[in-house]
Amino acid sequence: MSANSNSLASAWTTSPVGRVAAPLREQVITALREAILDFRLQPGQRLVERELVEQLNVSRTTVREALRELTSEGLIAVVPQRGAVVAAPTPDDARDLYEVRIALESLLVRRFVEKASRPRVHALEAAAERFAEVASEDPVELRKILKAKDHFNHILLEGAGSEVLRQLVEGVQAKVRVLRVKAMSTSHAEATQELRDIVAAIRERDADTAAEVYAKHMRRTAANALENLKETTDQ
Repeated sequence: MSANSNSLASAWTTSPVGRVAAPLREQVITALREAILDFRLQPGQRLVERELVEQLNVSRTTVREALRELTSEGLIAVVPQRGAVVAAPTPDDARDLYEVRIALESLLVRRFVEKASRPRVHALEAAAERFAEVASEDPVELRKILKAKDHFNHILLEGAGSEVLRQLVEGVQAKVRVLRVKAMSTSHAEATQELRDIVAAIRERDADTAAEVYAKHMRRTAANALENLKETTDQ
């Protein structure tokens, strides 16, 4: 059965959000974001406000605020005549997004080499080693891998010291977040070594090598995502 024709309840089962310290809006955003990134909500799945209100036991206003936030992150798209749906980039869209991301983030790495303080470089090295630690666990937890890579990327953004690049990079990253699970290979050894090689070049203040290795890392990631996306669309 197509996810598009199913009701939300049949595609995704969750409990009402709890009345805990975090605001309800943040709880709803987190629940939906995790369901999308874990592929419990599939690309193209409709997100009907009424069903979300009933399933999560929150107000329609809270649901709308959460959907707006996730739309800004690129995880949800608003489609005429259908409303909110889980974002589903086409292979061509994904290819273009990754090409733009490679160009922007290669420049980001160069700016990091130029501007980052020694403590920032040490923090990036620690982030690479944290990724290595998580990647070597058995079994590997996908959410921890993604969190470790996010931390590495965050340090790059902070150390580059460019608000213009930050806005551009974060905008593109948001649009490809839904592809991150598809971008993951079964072995993380290559990614671990690539991150370590990037840090090693940065320690030497070798911008050319750091950018080159980073671009190689992202091209491999893009190839995984595009191959898996093509398999999905061919089914």
